[in-house]
Amino acid sequence: MSNTFGEYLRITTWGESHGPGIGVVIDGLPAGIPVSIEKIADDLARRRPGGALASARQEPDTPQIQSGLVDGLTLGSPLAIWIESVDARPQDYDSLSELYRPGHADFTTEARYGIRDARGGGRASARETAARVAAGSVARALLDREYGIEIVGWVDSIGSVSAEVNPTVVGFDQVEASPVRCPDGNCSVAIVEQIEAAREAGDSLGGWVGVVARGVPAGWGDPVFAKVKSLLGSAMLSIPAAVAMELGDGVAATTRTGSQNNDQMTSDGSGGMRQETNRSGGLQGGITSGAPVWARVGFKPTSTIATAQETINTSGEAVVFEGKGRHDPCVVPRAVPIVEAMMALVLADRMLASRATPPT
Repeated sequence: MSNTFGEYLRITTWGESHGPGIGVVIDGLPAGIPVSIEKIADDLARRRPGGALASARQEPDTPQIQSGLVDGLTLGSPLAIWIESVDARPQDYDSLSELYRPGHADFTTEARYGIRDARGGGRASARETAARVAAGSVARALLDREYGIEIVGWVDSIGSVSAEVNPTVVGFDQVEASPVRCPDGNCSVAIVEQIEAAREAGDSLGGWVGVVARGVPAGWGDPVFAKVKSLLGSAMLSIPAAVAMELGDGVAATTRTGSQNNDQMTSDGSGGMRQETNRSGGLQGGITSGAPVWARVGFKPTSTIATAQETINTSGEAVVFEGKGRHDPCVVPRAVPIVEAMMALVLADRMLASRATPPT
């Protein structure tokens, strides 16, 4: 089972959904990077469950630094973070150990390993993403320290409601002012109404998260297998419930001519290049162009719903499954800090790669 991500900045996560906790080890960090435990806690608070529109599971998600940090500065050794689970209820899943829930990884995990953790999905649960958000917070500190890079994510659409968001100017405070992290005020209200209606109907919704990294210099990434876009694809699609990713204008580019789609280039006046448009999402040939790197990640509707569904048990017998307990009617608003974290981890890794293999 692969639990490690990254080449030069490597993270390894561990822990199950309803086990004692979730953890992450971050290896490859340079020494002397300021890391704030309060900032990590703030990022985790944006992802954690609770609230009228999310799972009722109450986890404080308090990060504990166990190694690699002294007086708020990284030592260059592995940085280990532990996040204790205090509201786990493994007994809630006792009745599910003998059936396969529709849309979940129950059957496929058992097919792969011959065993599975039925307590909330084990490693396949989105609980694991708390570790990614903690690691992403550290990666963001590195990117900010070295280049002043700003990463902002937002809810771009949920259900039938799509927002109008400009990735060049969208701001963190603007996003966080919305209860569903949609910076388009009218759409935010409509999204709340849609999620509430889905919850009352015992159903769920999917949608899209947008993310942008501003201040990324030109020249990160490689032109073949280590394209930034391929690494972002791997990172984003590894998030539970993620089903699609668009880089820049994405699918819309497939309907255009080259003259309509190419980003026109001009001089920036100091020997560099400036793009008049950024349809390509800040990448040319898989290498950063100096324009903002932006993408959208699509998430499916939450698989566990209160509506009865047909499935089978481990003996192959037909059964009816109706989800009960604490589940999100829509995971998209909580996915925003996870998407931000994966963007930060990819960019921090490529930053270190560019230093390890400088141009000749």
